[in-house]
Amino acid sequence: MQRSLAAVPHHSIKNEIKLRCTEFDHKGNVKTTAGEFLKSDLCQKHGLHARDLRKIDSSFNNQMPVLLVRPEATLVNVGHIRALIKADLVVLFDSFGSTDSYNQSIFIYDLEEKLRMSTSSAGGLPFEFRALEAIFISVISSLQSEMEVLVHFVTNLLAQLEESIDQNKLKELLQYSKKLSQFESKTLLIRDIFVEVLDQDEDLANMYLTEKKLGKPRTKDSHEEIEILLESYLKQVEEIANTVSIVKQQMQSTEEIVNVILGATRNQLLLFELRIAMGTLGMSSGAIIASLYGMNLHNYLETNPHAFAIVGSTALGISMTVFAFCSRKLKQLAKGTT
Repeated sequence: MQRSLAAVPHHSIKNEIKLRCTEFDHKGNVKTTAGEFLKSDLCQKHGLHARDLRKIDSSFNNQMPVLLVRPEATLVNVGHIRALIKADLVVLFDSFGSTDSYNQSIFIYDLEEKLRMSTSSAGGLPFEFRALEAIFISVISSLQSEMEVLVHFVTNLLAQLEESIDQNKLKELLQYSKKLSQFESKTLLIRDIFVEVLDQDEDLANMYLTEKKLGKPRTKDSHEEIEILLESYLKQVEEIANTVSIVKQQMQSTEEIVNVILGATRNQLLLFELRIAMGTLGMSSGAIIASLYGMNLHNYLETNPHAFAIVGSTALGISMTVFAFCSRKLKQLAKGTT
């Protein structure tokens, strides 16, 4: 019985999901590089719930950006960064081997530099705020770079469409429109987490982890430093979102103009086809006379020297009359639709 009971926790621990992370101490030095930790150990060590770690677990797809404030730590999942911040420790999840390795390497270098700074040299910012600032700088720099690339390609494509409308260019415009919409959605989600935290006075006060560790917790109405920090980066995110919104409006205006031009071209083609049909109708009307005289019946005009000219002129007159009548009707209809 004792053996069976002992085997149960061993089996559960063996199958429990591990998270790969890198730890930085209060001096900015790396304590653990790409270490693997059990979720239960992380929860117990940092005073978290299992549901909190779901927010930063990369095994769950389509996660929303989040900034969770807990009594002993702040959890961040924004852009390409997943981190846990404490008063004297920063834990980065999946920091190495990610798809955005260039931004990750720059971020880690900047994070180490900020964590090694003293509170006085950092403008009075405590350890946890310096870590947050490094994260926000990296995320916004990544957004800015991605936005500049998209805006550059879209602007060039719109300029080319102004010169000539090409089917391949229209397909590219559709693809970039989807990419721009996805990027705008991602930017707005990041903006929302800033707005959400700024609306919660209790969360803002609980983000002062260093003072809380020293036994001097902040009151709900005393959080000016973190509020100024969040508002400054919120403004930058909103500027990026506004730029993307302006470019999307330009794309929509171009699409509307292209649709108008294509509609006018289609109308011209339809008008050309209609004129051809009118001409065919006129010639068919005149050909009735020729068909009547082609039945090999005696009509007493075979010997008349002027019969050919009379019959030909009559057929031509009927064709021109029918065509003129159709043209007049077409002009009346065209005036009625304008």
